[in-house]
Amino acid sequence: MQEFGVFAAVYAAEGSSFETLAGVARDFSPRVEICGPREVTLDLSGLSRLFGDAKTIAGELRRTAADRGLRVRIAIAGTRTAARLLARARAGITIVEPGDEAEALADLPIELLEIFRDQNDPNDPNVSNVSNVSNELTITLRRWGLRTLGDVALLPAEEVAARLGQEGVAWQHLARGEDPAPLVPSVPEERFEQALDLEWPIEGLEPLSFVLARLIEPLSVHLERRDRGAAVLHVRLHLVNKEVHERSLQLPAPMRDARTLRTLALLDLESHPPRAAINRVVVAVDPTPGRVVQFSLLTRPLPTPENLSTLIARLTALMGEDRVGSPVTVDTWEPGAFEMHAFAPRDAPATAEQANYLGGVTQWPSAMEDVANSPKMAIRRFRIPIPARVHMAEGVPARIYSERRGLTGGIVERYAGPWRSSGGWWIDEAAQPDVVRETPAVRRVTKGGWDRDEWDVTLSDGATYRVYRERDTDAWFIEGVVD
Repeated sequence: MQEFGVFAAVYAAEGSSFETLAGVARDFSPRVEICGPREVTLDLSGLSRLFGDAKTIAGELRRTAADRGLRVRIAIAGTRTAARLLARARAGITIVEPGDEAEALADLPIELLEIFRDQNDPNDPNVSNVSNVSNELTITLRRWGLRTLGDVALLPAEEVAARLGQEGVAWQHLARGEDPAPLVPSVPEERFEQALDLEWPIEGLEPLSFVLARLIEPLSVHLERRDRGAAVLHVRLHLVNKEVHERSLQLPAPMRDARTLRTLALLDLESHPPRAAINRVVVAVDPTPGRVVQFSLLTRPLPTPENLSTLIARLTALMGEDRVGSPVTVDTWEPGAFEMHAFAPRDAPATAEQANYLGGVTQWPSAMEDVANSPKMAIRRFRIPIPARVHMAEGVPARIYSERRGLTGGIVERYAGPWRSSGGWWIDEAAQPDVVRETPAVRRVTKGGWDRDEWDVTLSDGATYRVYRERDTDAWFIEGVVD
């Protein structure tokens, strides 16, 4: 047996704002179902004590919608199906007593049933509510001589099922005003945002820190209750000169600690201060599922994301935004070129092969035994090459001198080279800066063009050095020490 409640369907005119319509509906009922870009259904059960009877509620709904610039049709009935059909068919306000839905719908055309088709995405105004299947079923019913919902409702249910299947049975229930499913209220998108209008404008980070603490603490509690973490922290400062100073921080891991979030915001504002006094502060976060950490006894411990983010923010405020991060090699032959990426530590577990190798179990292929057992060599590169004086003998370095303390130089006992390296000759060094920004999170360090000869030399002091000669200036430099 069909159970009756009290439902209101509100159908807005063409061009109406969906957000405004949904706001009007939620002002009257906490249970609102979005049926389309211009249609909502409200559950009014138990609201008579607040707003009065059905006629009073419909009048208040219409008046509130008109105050917000909406022209609407309103129908109240014992089922959502009947209310929706009546709101589509009749202008103004329509009220049907529970139990009288089938009688009220009897004179409506059968084409109205097409509104219940293809509502997979009712919030998208570009989605049509009419399908080819519903058109074919409507044509079939009209061929039978049926014109109204009352005609469909009076058909024998067994005969409808035999000729039209379950879809025909479902349409007959709709024609009688019966609900196929309970109301499913739409939950509005939850906003994690706090704002404060200041009585007097403030300047400086010290008074701003108290305001941020007042806003971030309830925001942190909200995240804790929803088991969410902040992925991005947004701070919007409305200035007295009508400008908006907005900063967004991409956090390395979801976090909700109020003290950490406030510290990160202050350190970022220290590097990017506003240009005028502040009269309004807005703090918002982009939520993400809370962080779940499973510690391991087999991997090295890492600092917590909160401590790591605070450290990086302090270093950024001290050294500059483009001087903190992780260096990454570049696919180029240019010596010393690298990219600076945002620091994002990864603690990847060792694979089975790596674990076996560390335990001395892995059997290397015979062809790679020499390579695996050969000593590894590295160069301790001087990020600023050291100028040197080189005496040549028969086209090779014979003696190398340097004024750098600890690198006195000496006689060349062994050497290898030269290896010529050049490139970037097509770059205009006068117009091309040494630092090229490719993305906000990547800083590329390059010198542009280069042309040089490299040598590896072992001096009488026992050390091995990498030296090179700039071919265009004939200047020598010590690039690094080979360990």
